[in-house]
Amino acid sequence: MIEVIGLTKKFKEVTAVDNVSFKVDAGEIVGLLGENGAGKTTTLRMISTMLKPTSGTAKVCGLDLLKEPDKVRKKIGILFGGEVGLYDRLTARENIKYFADLGGLSSEEANKNIELLAEMLDMKEYIDRRVGKFSRGMKQKVAIARAIVHNPDVMLFDEPTIGLDVSSSAIVQDFILDCKKKGRAIIFSSHSMREVEKLCDRVVIIHKGRLVYDGRVEDLRREYNGEDLEKVFLRLVGDKNE
Repeated sequence: MIEVIGLTKKFKEVTAVDNVSFKVDAGEIVGLLGENGAGKTTTLRMISTMLKPTSGTAKVCGLDLLKEPDKVRKKIGILFGGEVGLYDRLTARENIKYFADLGGLSSEEANKNIELLAEMLDMKEYIDRRVGKFSRGMKQKVAIARAIVHNPDVMLFDEPTIGLDVSSSAIVQDFILDCKKKGRAIIFSSHSMREVEKLCDRVVIIHKGRLVYDGRVEDLRREYNGEDLEKVFLRLVGDKNE
């Protein structure tokens, strides 16, 4: 459902992503890993059509992001870490409904999906309160609901549990696993190796914009004699800082 084909992005003299290729199938969670500045977020922004590649392309549900960007956007749900970008004066429901409208959902569909998401993400208590005074964790869950209210086939998550406490993180992780059960293709970027091991079927590791590993988590650990994923990750990128 996601096919990344030789994606490259240059910013003047700097090559942020260098000829990266990988695939994500339906019902699969692929962890996109790399140190800060490795090119993870740039890769996700190209797949989501937010950035135009310098060269290469990607296909989402068979749609080429360069030829049909509008159709690609309707197929994906996006949640990037950091500032969640909610409208403080609107309620949680109104924030989510606004993006449902942008996604082309009918009022009936939107209301049904919002109620389901409010229950799944444990937001019913504050769904009709203005988000301006919400905690970081509450805002993050509203942002997640906003990103997937239109039931996308493909989901891009960049640090989705950032700022959440343990119980809230567990809710989000269970939600991601539920998306997998429903056959969605998911790219999941996180600095938490524990999350990656819990959620991901495969990992794609990039270092300085280049692909250094693409394979199953258990195969990677077996290759490194059963070491935990964090140590393996450091071995793969730590020796390449020349």
